Amino acid sequence: MEPFVLAHLSDPHLGPIPEARLSELLGKRFFGMMNWIGARRRNFGAATLTPLLNDLLAQGADHIAVTGDLVNVSLPAEFDTGATFLSSLGAPQDVTVIPGNHDTYVRSALTYHLDHWAPFLSGDDTHPNTPLDVDAFPFVRRRGPVALVGVSTAIPTAAFLASGKVGRKQRERLRAILTGLEGEGLFRVVLIHHPPVGERAFHRDLRDASAVREVLAEAGAELVLHGHDHRASIGAIASGGRDIPVIGVPSASAGPEDGRGPGRYNLYRISGAPGDWHCLMESRGYEPGETDVRPRESRRLF
Repeated sequence: MEPFVLAHLSDPHLGPIPEARLSELLGKRFFGMMNWIGARRRNFGAATLTPLLNDLLAQGADHIAVTGDLVNVSLPAEFDTGATFLSSLGAPQDVTVIPGNHDTYVRSALTYHLDHWAPFLSGDDTHPNTPLDVDAFPFVRRRGPVALVGVSTAIPTAAFLASGKVGRKQRERLRAILTGLEGEGLFRVVLIHHPPVGERAFHRDLRDASAVREVLAEAGAELVLHGHDHRASIGAIASGGRDIPVIGVPSASAGPEDGRGPGRYNLYRISGAPGDWHCLMESRGYEPGETDVRPRESRRLF
């Protein structure tokens, strides 16, 4: 049987930021706009993202996962851009998205991603005509031997904060979902924006990371994929005598000179069966100072 191929990209920060009324740019959005004008628009853009996506689509992945931060300051028009971006990757049944902190940048935008991207973050048991709300997470999408479990860490925060939180209710649901999926014999992939492992400044951290790690350690999962850090990273959570790989990717639109790493995405080739799963990771994209998209690294995760 051919492996199931899952692609993972994150944090495209789609630009440019659309025009906005002065009233929309008060508070946190003002500082976000200054950040975009001062740095992000030079480091993130279509010149990097378009070739990367062309390469991704040429690989013929069975499914594509996007772990958040499609937008920049959560202006309403940005979510239309995000919906167009998701549709360019494939049909909703073949593409899954979860929100990042920029996708809920301010409290007034808390549900914009749910309204605009619903087909791409609706669980298998969600009725097509049912409006989504924050209790829609975690959701589950079963695709072949794989179960994609979408977790939201996206919460509105004050200016200069980019932290996230899963919350007690969502953690309890996550525990039950992961336990049930193990019984179904599925390869469980948890999608989360803020990484539950590693050290970072308090203003960028996952506030309940320790509690989330506890759930994952007890209930188990085969793979955790995240964004947020804009860096390639591999961590681990010990669970039942083995390690769950926790993997992050750079921003998909980061240019070749970006200090945290230029744009990449990962492919995961999943095969085997419960108790004997195999997963080969391939990283594709740019190297610092280079402008061609190609394979960069391969490693067997288990």
